[in-house]
Amino acid sequence: MRSEAHKKKLIEVALPLDAINAASAREKSIRHGHPSTLHLWWARRPLAACRAVLFAQLIDDPSEHPDRFPTEEDQEQERQRLFGIIERMVLWENTTDAGVISEVRRTIREATGDDPPTILDPFAGGGSIPLSAQHLGLDVETSDLNPVAVIINKAMLELPPKFRDQAPIGPADEGRLDANEWSGAKGLAEDVRRYARWMADEARKKIGHHYPDVQVPRESGGGAATPIAWLWARTITCPNPACGARMPLINSWQLSRRKTREAWLAPEVDQAAKTVRFEVRRGKGWPKGGTVGRSGATCLVCDGAIPLKAVRDAAKHGDLGSQLLCVVGEGNRKRIYVNASDGHAVAAAVVPPDDVPTGDLPVNPRAITAPNYGIDSHDKLFTDRQLLAMATFSDLAQQVRARVIADGGSETYADALAVYMTLAVGRFSNRSSSQCFWDAGGEGIMQVFARNALPMIWVYAEGNPFSDSTGNFLGQVDYLANAIERLPATGAATVLQRDARALPAEPKVVVSTDPPYYDNVPYADLSDFFYVWFRRTLRDVKPELFTTLLVPKTEEMIAEPARQGTWEAAASYFEDGLRTTFARIRDAQDPAYPFTVFYAFKQTEEKDDGEGEVSTGWETMLQGLIDAGIAITGTWPVRTEQPGGLRQVGRAALASSIVLVCRQREQGAGIVSRQAFIAALRQELPEALRQLQLGNVAPVDLAQAAIGPGMGVFSRFERIVEGDGSSMSVRAALSLINQVLDGVMAEQESDFDADTRWAIAWAEEFGLDVGSSGTAETLCSAKGTSLRGLAQAGILRLDGNRCWLRGPDDLDQDWDPDADERLTVWEIVHHLARLLSDEGETAAAGLLANARVRSRAEAARELAYRMFAVSERRGRTDQALQYNALVAAWPELLRQAREGGSGGQGTLL
Repeated sequence: MRSEAHKKKLIEVALPLDAINAASAREKSIRHGHPSTLHLWWARRPLAACRAVLFAQLIDDPSEHPDRFPTEEDQEQERQRLFGIIERMVLWENTTDAGVISEVRRTIREATGDDPPTILDPFAGGGSIPLSAQHLGLDVETSDLNPVAVIINKAMLELPPKFRDQAPIGPADEGRLDANEWSGAKGLAEDVRRYARWMADEARKKIGHHYPDVQVPRESGGGAATPIAWLWARTITCPNPACGARMPLINSWQLSRRKTREAWLAPEVDQAAKTVRFEVRRGKGWPKGGTVGRSGATCLVCDGAIPLKAVRDAAKHGDLGSQLLCVVGEGNRKRIYVNASDGHAVAAAVVPPDDVPTGDLPVNPRAITAPNYGIDSHDKLFTDRQLLAMATFSDLAQQVRARVIADGGSETYADALAVYMTLAVGRFSNRSSSQCFWDAGGEGIMQVFARNALPMIWVYAEGNPFSDSTGNFLGQVDYLANAIERLPATGAATVLQRDARALPAEPKVVVSTDPPYYDNVPYADLSDFFYVWFRRTLRDVKPELFTTLLVPKTEEMIAEPARQGTWEAAASYFEDGLRTTFARIRDAQDPAYPFTVFYAFKQTEEKDDGEGEVSTGWETMLQGLIDAGIAITGTWPVRTEQPGGLRQVGRAALASSIVLVCRQREQGAGIVSRQAFIAALRQELPEALRQLQLGNVAPVDLAQAAIGPGMGVFSRFERIVEGDGSSMSVRAALSLINQVLDGVMAEQESDFDADTRWAIAWAEEFGLDVGSSGTAETLCSAKGTSLRGLAQAGILRLDGNRCWLRGPDDLDQDWDPDADERLTVWEIVHHLARLLSDEGETAAAGLLANARVRSRAEAARELAYRMFAVSERRGRTDQALQYNALVAAWPELLRQAREGGSGGQGTLL
């Protein structure tokens, strides 16, 4: 154990949240080479946020070194230098920038006395945290109970460093020149491509004849085309005794919504034969809806309505079939939609192998609803032709190992390639199931897990593994290989299958982790989809990971009433698991550093008497930490959505995760009363709030960020005693923290002029709505102002006995602050908000550069925070977003103002 004093780390004081959140949001649009494309996992944390959190977790805050940074200005200057490193580090393009990487790793070594700790993540999942640690040059240990997560992490963390800088050994394509440089994991990635091409060639020889070309109609160019996809509809028998037709169950007629390339299906009913076929139509004009919806289905032959329960019952009793709707062909930079033919339907009618996975799908009514329609085993998630393809590629993946050895590779390297080929099979399964559907907007096959569920898919898309388009096998391999190429492939990495509750206490490590989110994602149930194919493909190479037929579920640490009996039992199981795990983390954690926990805030919510909606998962997480003897020293909101695209602003609407910063509670923490706790909150929250605002935490995130110092007070004590002698709950503490926070923000009004204080009070009651002049006059007496003065200040409009506040859209366009004899903070904020919205940052910075405005700048920012809270409480989403945007832009506005920025309206200067 290090003897270093427990210095406060940067993450316990400040973070450049704007830069971190912007990079995290941008990361969602990056696909080429992103580690998430190695293989699907659910609810991954953004790598940008993980890198920033780990870095700030290891670096001392400058205030801990008064010998080097004696003044607050010196300390803030050093923080800004560290912020600059973080801002460069979080950019995706800099993950392979040698200069940035070197600077980051050097800073960490200097901060840790050239002895950086090992990073431990006991809930590895998709591996974002340990991979980010590798990017920072740190050794990692990671574990997960789920074998699918273990395989993903081995492929991402453990295997690449073992074969770093190694040239590929697989036979190259004719005419393909080998690269002179196989640095990092590039050689490994190239071998993945080479052996995958061999698999594709062999598979085509074996089963390619089951994927015949499609004959293109003359009006679409004629000739033969390679099919991209076959679109099928589920069918049942019409229960009408006078009909008995096979009913196609179609939820949408659309094939393509692309402008000038619209296409859709039109049903052609043969009443005599009681059959339905479909014609491809082009252009607009498709009908709305389909033949099946949430309430039931309609027979196209007899027009009879069937309740959804009857559809379910028929499907469960073996009546579920399918009908080919059309074939999608590969055209010249476009899709060609061709009417279905008997030949293509016959080509799909193959006999699947006997040894495909057949295990039962789990019972999980909240996430897996396909069993409600008779799709109750893993083989039923695939068509017969898809089962043949999956088994063929799985068999060939097993053969790759022997070929690697024959090509001169070691057994260890052959085992590694077997792992990557298994991931290729897994990626392929996600695009080769009857759970895939056709996206009419993007004209492509959507993956099985477009969301965290296995719902019923009425119209499914069957891809062609040998096409050059959406859903093909080698296309999936390209994603995999591109991700491998960008892996850091450095440092020591240990990946284990282990229950987090069995975490050993030694040696000392630094923990950062992303636990399961209460009831949000049933990881084990969903990952069975991949596990059954992983097991079939890799069981002989990694037998220790595949001892069970399906993913272990009994020990999985989520709240799952379908497994634990009731919601009460599920909540208790989850909380007990967290408490045990956090106690293990507390004992394993190096006390010289804090540990961090990522947690999704928006969880299952329930009504609580007198307290509105509460987040059960969030409360349970905090309670587990407190019960384990842990103090919370900070909370940071991590957003992965850009604020401009939101249609709803809630207390945590923009915060997709909260990062909790934690340390072991000091011995002898003591027992205090409720009154003492409230007194401590009132004493400490004002300065904490001021620091958060100076750090430019967005208003939408302020309430969550303030939980950090608030829970820091709460978790500092061993116990807080209520008036009746009981211990205060986390729920009660959160309620008090919010109450005190509201009070602190209200007290900031002392920085505002009387007119602005009146405007805040009026906005809390009426918003921008019309009210009576009499009510306004009464409020004026309380705030020390007058209606005439408010009107003169440009805050209020008067119309007889009516009056209303002037918002950003009701301001004088030619307003000049230098000529304003009654300048108010209210006017400044709303003119800034209007300029920012209408004309951009340069115009708003021009106003902020004005000397009279600059003298009230801090008060203006405080008012923007205050008015966000007011607008949010009143449900004024658009207004709240304007205030949020103003605070978010504040650092850039100040920078431009200092540089003498001039706005689009010269009168403002």
